[in-house]
Amino acid sequence: MAQHRDPMTTSEHAPSAVPASSPLLLPVYGAAIFLSAALLFAVQPMFTKMVLPRFGGAPSVWSVAMVFFQGALLVGYAYAHLLTRFLPGRRGVLVQVGVMLIAALALPLAVRAGWGRPPQVGEALWLIGLFAASIGLPFFALSANGPLLQAWFARTDHWAARNPYFLYAASNIGSFLALISYPILIEPFVHLSDQSQLWSVGFYLLIALIAVSGALLWRVPGAVQSAAIASEAGPSPTSRDALTWMALAAVPSGLLVAVTAHISTDVAAVPLLWVLPLALYLLTFVIVFSTRPIIPHRLVVAAQPAVLITLVAVYVLDLADSIFLIVATHVFAFFVAALVCHGELSLRRPAAQHLTAFYMWMSAGGMIGGLAAGLIAPNVFNWVAEYPILIVLAVLCRPGLAWPASTRARLLWLVGVAIGAILIALAITLREQLTDTIHNVTVAVLLVPTLLFWNRPLPLAALTALIFTLSQIYATEPHSVSVRSFFGVFKMSPSDDGRFRVLSHGTTIHGAELMSDIYAPGKRPEVIMYYYDGSAIAQALDAARVRAGRPINYAVVGLGAGTLACRAQPGESVTYYEIDPAIVRIARDPKNFTYLSACRPDAPIVLGDARLTLADAPDGAYDIIIVDAFSSDAIPIHLLTRDAMAIYLRKLNAHGIVVMHVSNRHLELASVVAGIAQANGMITRVNNGGDVRADDDNYKMVGTVAAAARAEEDFGLIAQSRWWPVVQPDPKQWVWTDDYSNVIGAVIRQYYGH
Repeated sequence: MAQHRDPMTTSEHAPSAVPASSPLLLPVYGAAIFLSAALLFAVQPMFTKMVLPRFGGAPSVWSVAMVFFQGALLVGYAYAHLLTRFLPGRRGVLVQVGVMLIAALALPLAVRAGWGRPPQVGEALWLIGLFAASIGLPFFALSANGPLLQAWFARTDHWAARNPYFLYAASNIGSFLALISYPILIEPFVHLSDQSQLWSVGFYLLIALIAVSGALLWRVPGAVQSAAIASEAGPSPTSRDALTWMALAAVPSGLLVAVTAHISTDVAAVPLLWVLPLALYLLTFVIVFSTRPIIPHRLVVAAQPAVLITLVAVYVLDLADSIFLIVATHVFAFFVAALVCHGELSLRRPAAQHLTAFYMWMSAGGMIGGLAAGLIAPNVFNWVAEYPILIVLAVLCRPGLAWPASTRARLLWLVGVAIGAILIALAITLREQLTDTIHNVTVAVLLVPTLLFWNRPLPLAALTALIFTLSQIYATEPHSVSVRSFFGVFKMSPSDDGRFRVLSHGTTIHGAELMSDIYAPGKRPEVIMYYYDGSAIAQALDAARVRAGRPINYAVVGLGAGTLACRAQPGESVTYYEIDPAIVRIARDPKNFTYLSACRPDAPIVLGDARLTLADAPDGAYDIIIVDAFSSDAIPIHLLTRDAMAIYLRKLNAHGIVVMHVSNRHLELASVVAGIAQANGMITRVNNGGDVRADDDNYKMVGTVAAAARAEEDFGLIAQSRWWPVVQPDPKQWVWTDDYSNVIGAVIRQYYGH
């Protein structure tokens, strides 16, 4: 019987012969895959940084961005799978080169026109739409290249074509290097606009490499292509295989989103902390899909329990103070968990014939994990429950997961479950009697059995879940309320002595009020936190009044509990600029805090990102603008740029001042304010408390506050007090702009001095 041949792939129609084993084959395919992966992952932090200012620098922007990237990756992988199935070989090459050329029409990358201010509800879906409209087509085209190029390579008779998965490792090396270089070599030295142009050049070069890769495949006889792919044929994947691939991909993908949100909330929503977990995530693929993994899978599996115990100790017992140690512990534990999951995934990979299907199902799992952690969990839980849940699920991905087979083992398992249930019931019942010592001892005791079950995934996961559950019960203070929004988790709870109600986000307190004031309707509450009588911000307001010689108008960026409303004197007006509707609801409700209701119930609160909304205010409207909009210790970088200071300057009257609260545990920001002020022709003074002592017991805090003005006389009274002039930076030094920031430098200055 005559064999059927595709007329586009028969040897009769092939030009005569460059051998399939041409020395150009592997270098060209390797370079194309490497560059495609590098561009695919370099665009992620680059474009997310472009979008970040529209959302107040919220860490959740990256979480939602990851959902988009994973979804677009799935679409690209599905397209690659369908293309190789229905248009294998040469016709597929023509289609993909055409898709790349069409995608090039969207360059250079930028936020598309028509996408202005985000809505007050549905921010996540709006953000996904913005990404799709702005970079959707180039990202889709890039995401298909990896599996397509591997599938094309598998159709050659190159000696390495029988196992093209090593090219997946090469692709992830490109992704890893692109991500690592972004915060270290690109972000601190290249402006965003220049980054976009360089990325476009790389995209055009990639089109040429793909065309050359296709030309090399085009000149391989069709019979050789068919024989090459048939030589490694294996059984078709079953639905069980697909579900296993998806599960092993979903857990590390979700954990990636959760751990990134966790660590970036307490520092800054910046590429440095975005790319570190993502780069390690990609590195796990490099390791497990290498021909000879540099870290044996059995070693990683054996090490995971010890790493897990360390993570629990740091996360639950709060044993570390250094931000470097905390971040390192969380990131390393994530790396090991991802390495275990992806190692199991690699062991289950199919023959090259089913390569694109494998990548498609793996990508589907990645999207499900990201979707669950980035979009679903924030709307289901009022605290960050997804992180410990995913840690437990990562334990269940270990090899050897099985329900106990013997009756004795099942009985022991049921006894263990009963003991765990009793401990949880006791913790709930005796919550108010629990102390730090009882909590810490209980956790330490429960950590011991984890060593006994290090190679038993089910009991190990159960013990880990029990520890997290008990710790969450302990951390949930009586009479506390948690509110979760797109911008984070806010908790209102009584202080340890019961005298204050405290508003906190992450590890940072954003407001506090005496309970006696809350329960005394009509009473003007005492002003505390960073705004009490004699504080730096109070001094700045007093100086502005004396300088103006009349009641002043002032603006506050960042509402918090609304404390600064009670610094207003008769005849004065205060306008708030706040991005989070949840905070507005909290501050306006007198059952939570009474600053607004008692002092300025009619104070306007302009909802939206302050950079966008403040720009709409009349020029010269304010005598003083106070910027106090930090979210935990994460900083909204777009409020600390030359461009932002230019807006503040326009909204000030002739002798107005800008006051910026720059207290931060991890970043030195006073010199940043000095730089952006100088770039706008202003001078800066800083108050770090001097010899004023904090009264933490009464929630009167001493922070670092920077003030900027056009001239020395505009500072008024504060120029005569403990407000020190800041040494102006070198005019040639790069200042922070919407196009440039250097968080690494701020971290170094904070820890090692100026």
